[in-house]
Amino acid sequence: MLLKNLQKLAWLAVISLALAGTTSGQSPKNPEQVQRRETINSFQLNPIGTVKRQDKQAYLELLPQYAPALDGLAGFSHLWVFYWFHGNDNPEERATLKVHPRRDPTNPLTGVFATRSPVRPNLIGLTACRILRVTGNTVQVEGLDAKDGSPIIDLKPYIPKGDSIPEATTPDWVKKPPPKTD
Repeated sequence: MLLKNLQKLAWLAVISLALAGTTSGQSPKNPEQVQRRETINSFQLNPIGTVKRQDKQAYLELLPQYAPALDGLAGFSHLWVFYWFHGNDNPEERATLKVHPRRDPTNPLTGVFATRSPVRPNLIGLTACRILRVTGNTVQVEGLDAKDGSPIIDLKPYIPKGDSIPEATTPDWVKKPPPKTD
């Protein structure tokens, strides 16, 4: 269990270093790297595809040049889909820092980093989905909560040993059923 937590911490460190502009073998304590990190005000993400919905089916339609990156994905049952909450991409939604989780006013006003709200400073969505089929540059999935037209940022295979944390805890509002919507 300790090893799993250390692996997750190591992975977070790798992501932090990547976002800070460091690469393997570079020390983040290097003054040049620290200065570089402080000057990074923004960076660009380029979509690799788009979410397509037809009836009740969901598809991840990648740009044709990314089709080779799907090789081997069919061997997995699930994957993580990173996408952009494009319907909320405006200054007001990006400035929202607290929400009632699940849009339920009976839930406590909570910081967006402690929720899965689609309104947040950076509109990155994340969903674990079941892979139904991989064909060419398209992945048919089940359980995707992204809307039709959502830009896809990245895909990563779901690996139970590393992606599951059985001892994880959550606040009480997560344990109650979400409100019914009409």
